[in-house]
Amino acid sequence: MPESKQVRPGVWEFREDGMSVPGRIYATEKLFPTIEDGVFRQIANVARLPGILNASMAMPDAHYGYGFPIGGVAAFDLDKGVVSPGGVGYDINCGVRMMATSLTAAGIKPKLTPLMDDLFDSVPSGLGSKSRLRAGESQLKEACLEGAGWAVSEGYGTEDDLRHTEEEGCIEGADTDTISQRAKDRGRPQIGTLGSGNHFLEVQKVDKIYDSAIAKKFGINEEGQITIMIHCGSRGLGYQVADDYISLMLAAARKYHIPLPDSELACAPINSKEAGDYIKAMYCAVNYAFCNRQMIAHWVRETFKSHFPGCEVKQVYDVCHNIAKFEEHEGYGKVCVHRKGATRAFAAGRREIPEAYRAAGQPVIIPGDMGTASYVLVGTKTAMNETFGSVCHGAGRVMSRTKATHSYRGEDVKRKMESEGKVVRADSMKVLSEEAPQAYKDIDEVIKSVELAGLSRPIARLVPMGVAKG
Repeated sequence: MPESKQVRPGVWEFREDGMSVPGRIYATEKLFPTIEDGVFRQIANVARLPGILNASMAMPDAHYGYGFPIGGVAAFDLDKGVVSPGGVGYDINCGVRMMATSLTAAGIKPKLTPLMDDLFDSVPSGLGSKSRLRAGESQLKEACLEGAGWAVSEGYGTEDDLRHTEEEGCIEGADTDTISQRAKDRGRPQIGTLGSGNHFLEVQKVDKIYDSAIAKKFGINEEGQITIMIHCGSRGLGYQVADDYISLMLAAARKYHIPLPDSELACAPINSKEAGDYIKAMYCAVNYAFCNRQMIAHWVRETFKSHFPGCEVKQVYDVCHNIAKFEEHEGYGKVCVHRKGATRAFAAGRREIPEAYRAAGQPVIIPGDMGTASYVLVGTKTAMNETFGSVCHGAGRVMSRTKATHSYRGEDVKRKMESEGKVVRADSMKVLSEEAPQAYKDIDEVIKSVELAGLSRPIARLVPMGVAKG
């Protein structure tokens, strides 16, 4: 670990030879020592890429990843900078959708078990799970080009859902001619599926409200209210896009004489054909993921209404992780922001925020581990000034999946959660082992880190009542 200096509470910096900008970590004094040495190495390597601006950053949930650390943020100048698939990740637009209901914890508790059974049945989950929709080539193309909008046009949700989704559920610039047939073949049968690993569907209750005025703007009205979180991404299509373009970018880096501090940071100049093709392909996966969460949200809404006729299930917001986007930022103009395992956290007034929230700021949805809590925060001006409007994306792992599997039995994890009154459904006991709460950082300390640094303010804390894992 390089020598780091705490520049203010919650913010640490270091610099090594060859770094164009400092490395910066956001963490409390308690959390900072838990950051892996490999994360510092990856932060330093990212800081050596051409055209990087301001700093190479890691959020408090950061852990070792492919190329960039998971929890890494970096912005690049459009003339001198690069695009790197390692700065986006394999699960492109892995993200979180949150919905708020008119129900209370006391009201659903008697029906919680059959509700979770039906939710688990209605949303295909697990490794290789297949959609309820039998999509053809043309439907897949529309999903990649139109995102959640295509799902809504097919009857899966409402226009209001789109208004409360980042990019309104569709980012411009996708081109299906830039994705391989293998990517299409993998994605076609998986539209509307939850996937495996850390992906989940949770029924939660509002445990604590910190700012009632902003919470009400977001549709969070009282403690004990029932909310829903859906966490998933672009499935096999996104993975294949990443895999295809990492190979192409290695060749591009050689072609453009870019010295790579790590081959996992394969990249190409932003204005090159190779980078342009990757962005078009990556945006196909982004839109596919928006469509995926939209369809799942529709089936969740249907299931809730079948158990509780007349209940309201309104979307709060849907946020991306794992994306590179072109955004305007004060003092820099238009830049390309890579967020890998990081969430956009725009402050009040930005036109990208839904009109209903614009005066308050963007809802920032941060899931924790399945045994503790998740949070809703709001973006701040400090985040705009320091992190290009970015913040953490979750609790962050402290233990690999392999180590967690060897350390915890899925049956024991399930038994403990059920003893706490939670209803748990999973495709396998192995995934419960991998996702044991002890394999993650303390979500409360992660949130304390970004609050201390001023990147986001907590609005509400949510705790799980029912968990469905793929």
